[in-house]
Amino acid sequence: MSQLSRASVLALSLLLAPGLAAASPAAAANRPAAEASAAAQALRELYTAEWEWRQREYGYEYVEGRWQPGNRLPAVAPRDWERRVAYWEQVLRRLDAIPAAALPPEERINAEVFRAMVEADLNNARWRTWEAPFNSDSFFWAEIVPWAPYRSEAEWRRFIARLRDVPRYFADQRANMEAGLARGWSVPRASLDGRDRTIEPYTRTGAGNPALDVFDAIPTSVPEEVRRALREEGRKVVLEQVVPAYAGLLDYFRNQYLPRTRTTVSARDLPGGAEFYRSQIREYVTLDMTPEQVHQLGLAEVERISAEMRQVMARAGFQGSFAEFLQFLRTDPRFYARTPRELLAAASYHAKRIDGELNHVIGTLPRYRFTIRPVPDDIAPNYTSGRGGLESCLFNTWDLPSRPLYNLPALVLHECAPGHSLQAALALEAPARPEFRQQVYFSGYGEGWGLYTEWLGTQMGIYETPYEEFGRLTFEMWRAARLVIDTGLHEYGWSRQQAIDYLASHTALAHIDIVNEVDRYISWPGQALSYYVGYRTILDLRREAERELGARFDQKAFHDRILGLGAVPLTTLQREVRAFMAEARDKPAAAAAP
Repeated sequence: MSQLSRASVLALSLLLAPGLAAASPAAAANRPAAEASAAAQALRELYTAEWEWRQREYGYEYVEGRWQPGNRLPAVAPRDWERRVAYWEQVLRRLDAIPAAALPPEERINAEVFRAMVEADLNNARWRTWEAPFNSDSFFWAEIVPWAPYRSEAEWRRFIARLRDVPRYFADQRANMEAGLARGWSVPRASLDGRDRTIEPYTRTGAGNPALDVFDAIPTSVPEEVRRALREEGRKVVLEQVVPAYAGLLDYFRNQYLPRTRTTVSARDLPGGAEFYRSQIREYVTLDMTPEQVHQLGLAEVERISAEMRQVMARAGFQGSFAEFLQFLRTDPRFYARTPRELLAAASYHAKRIDGELNHVIGTLPRYRFTIRPVPDDIAPNYTSGRGGLESCLFNTWDLPSRPLYNLPALVLHECAPGHSLQAALALEAPARPEFRQQVYFSGYGEGWGLYTEWLGTQMGIYETPYEEFGRLTFEMWRAARLVIDTGLHEYGWSRQQAIDYLASHTALAHIDIVNEVDRYISWPGQALSYYVGYRTILDLRREAERELGARFDQKAFHDRILGLGAVPLTTLQREVRAFMAEARDKPAAAAAP
């Protein structure tokens, strides 16, 4: 692991030392450049060392020029978290010693991103959130088996080694969960109904166990003899070590953990809960907002969107009340796929239609491509309708009567392109950027952009019917209602049923999605706020740019500036986009458009 070089530390100490003898005019003129160089060097060494340390901490190895999952699962015992706290505290002290004003512009952004990343991790480690190491949406036991098969023998062998580590990993997680229970820090019981079903498949000794089935998918690029040996070794490890570990976890979850979880739903009921909730708002929103400010913004936006939804209902020609229209949308068979293949085909159709419009709204498009897959069966009952990332966009084909087709255009825009998959590809392909900038994710930026792309679809001509436009508004309402519900639950004492009723009465979401969503807000405080706050930040910046620049406004350049930054705190985004406005304003009118 690299550390700050002796030369860098010495340079910084000299730059920061008071009372140095007066320098010559030439030396004084060169001092700002020298200071900038020393500060930038010290920063680069700091974030490079932290990133390398971080990868190894969480079980990654540097193989063939990139970090890949290694031979073990992450270390999660209390001593491991204590070590991380001490290290991150040291990192922040070193970062504080680097004069931010001396940094070149790009390194200033690197410093802001790096600080926000480390502070969030340190904050959660200090709160000991690892004593509740899952929520109603994401589970440590479902993150071990890959969703797509590995391509090389070496990757499969490292995977088998990680499987051997499952008993240790589960034992440490269970010990952490016990410690959480002892101090009143647990996942709320109300949000855990049915989550044990996500463990069950891994206890099977035959077909249907994802850890066994994955070995049937070893690609033919691996020689047959090697494939056979890998399958035999892998199946033996799964049956002898992995299945018993999952069976033990399932028994513990059902018979020991669940009966002792807290019966309250608010983060305020956790030890130091009020302060903790505010820390989560700061982490996910990356703006200084109080729960009251978030709540009031939500109420105002819910009212505005409600009026727009009724206008679209009128354009659809529906005769009846708003509640009757929601019931019509939830029950009419024309709006639902009959087979999983039909839903995936519809998503693929929208993805290609959107693909044909991207060059009109974004200047720099990535080379990397994503695929479309169904959500794996073992997690589908408790999973969202869709989720996108670098490799793939996942669409939930479980319970098709709960997956309306009129929502698909907005969902594809958000999860695939120009949303998360495109976003992740551009981050990966960004030139001359530190590795941590390619991987870091800020929810306010990322989810804000995703929701913004749903609105952008109106400018791209993606919504073909009033029902699809209503689906978009349902999604916008869903995210605005989160501001009201999340703060309602964690600041104002709302019950679970109160939150369910509020979301059901304002959106056309299926009942199963409404329940899953509310349980997610209960067990993951603050995260749901990031979508709408990030969206409004980007949309407000666009409207500001349109006012400031008039005919000089170019949405492709505007979007390129946002996407070119990669994931950053919203405060950084605001500053950099306003700098973009100033640059565009200073250009001659004829040069404003490419």
